[in-house]
Amino acid sequence: MSRTIVDIHVLQTVPPSNLNRDDTGTPKSAVYGGVRRSRVSSQAWKRATRTAFGRLLDPAELGVRTKKVAELIGETIRELQPEVTPEESWELARAVVEAGTGAKLSVPERKKPKKTKDSAEAEEAKPLPPESPYLMFLSAQQRRGLSELAIEGRADIGGFLKAKENKERARQIADTRHSVDIALFGRMVADGADINVDAAAQVAHALSVHAVENESDYYTAVDDENEADETGAGMIGTVEFNSATLYRYAALDVDRLADNLGQGVDEDADRATPVRRAVEAFVRGFVSSLPTGKINTFAHHTPPDAVVVKLRDGRPVNFVGAFEEPTMAESGSGHVRQASERLAEQIADVEREFGEEALATWVVLAGRNTAKLAEVGTRVTLAELVASVGAAVAERQGGGQ
Repeated sequence: MSRTIVDIHVLQTVPPSNLNRDDTGTPKSAVYGGVRRSRVSSQAWKRATRTAFGRLLDPAELGVRTKKVAELIGETIRELQPEVTPEESWELARAVVEAGTGAKLSVPERKKPKKTKDSAEAEEAKPLPPESPYLMFLSAQQRRGLSELAIEGRADIGGFLKAKENKERARQIADTRHSVDIALFGRMVADGADINVDAAAQVAHALSVHAVENESDYYTAVDDENEADETGAGMIGTVEFNSATLYRYAALDVDRLADNLGQGVDEDADRATPVRRAVEAFVRGFVSSLPTGKINTFAHHTPPDAVVVKLRDGRPVNFVGAFEEPTMAESGSGHVRQASERLAEQIADVEREFGEEALATWVVLAGRNTAKLAEVGTRVTLAELVASVGAAVAERQGGGQ
């Protein structure tokens, strides 16, 4: 059966930085091809991509992942019914969330306040909203739907939700009208596997195309109030970093995305429109986003060197094999030129030998060292890339001009 797959390949060089660190503060790494590589986890880049959606999509198209779901839904309940108290709204929210997802919400333990006795007693008397036992991912439409259901059964929410048809309505609300980020990255509900959402997007861990050794920066800070005869630093420390040319890869199953999204926010739009908007946001968001670990320290605001996007009707294809043998910096040159040449050769070889030809290929290139990749596909700008991929996907979905 024919499918619609969007493959995104990115070469991106970052200067000294620590985009994604482990529990010791060290930049993450992995062994590939027998050497240590710089690594940025898929979770870090998914988070960066989701953050980018905030400037690309309407809030109504997005979800929120939080334990404070009762507090969020309670706010919507009070917007719709201003006379409802916060405490009542939280209990109404608890009831519909538990009915819709199967999760059991509870009031968290109160943190010990570092305050005076009187303020501590006042804080102790202040009620807290219940929280879910794990991060819960709900779209704006789902939160509003559950709020409206809670208001409908407000007079006796317990009895209201004991009715099988009302409990089923809560379940249906939680399992329809998914936001773009839920449709793309999926959702796991530990207590309600039947409302889990399988992710339409797959994101690989970014790997450097070459071997990397982490370095350590020893720094000091001077006390501004030191007198002239007071020498030495006010504080000292170290921060680890590396620099790397990364190969990044993501694959998007457009058909699964369409199933996850359904009608989308606009009930009058054709089916292809929400899919096109989601695909365009994902392409731009993934390509242009950047994890912000230690960004104030290193200001690693570098755009990609090269982007290759392929539209396929078979299966996703990751070309990381081009870098199984690490690139080596030559005298007077870095890694981008070799990486571009290796990637261009790998694409041609794999597609020819394994019959993995793409329906269309677009490339966005910056700098003379990426010239070899111009042979791979149609040269475009990032804006043209996003529009072209969106149009191609919409056409395959049967509309969405």
